[in-house]
Amino acid sequence: MPRLLAILAVVALATTAQAHQLNVFAFVEDETVVVETRFSNGNHPVSGTVRILNEKQETVLTLSLETDGTVRFPLDRDAAASGLTIEVKTGEGHDDYWILTPEDIARGSGD
Repeated sequence: MPRLLAILAVVALATTAQAHQLNVFAFVEDETVVVETRFSNGNHPVSGTVRILNEKQETVLTLSLETDGTVRFPLDRDAAASGLTIEVKTGEGHDDYWILTPEDIARGSGD
């Protein structure tokens, strides 16, 4: 019986951890980069930090998430020439990233 309880506890903890996985998606629309975030359970994080990194992994911009889990910023063509990495951290170990390639940027900006 103790073994069964231990197994059930491990499964319950693993399920809880999975339910809070952060998902990040970013795209370019009309010269604006749009970042959307959501936990795997469908909820939006209400706060967090978004770092935009260039190809050299240098931070070019740091923003705060809006309460709907999004952030928007103007596309900087010089910084985005070789793509962008978008890192999102919401605290408590919840973080993820999205890579916008030069092709993604060109497709969304009308080039």
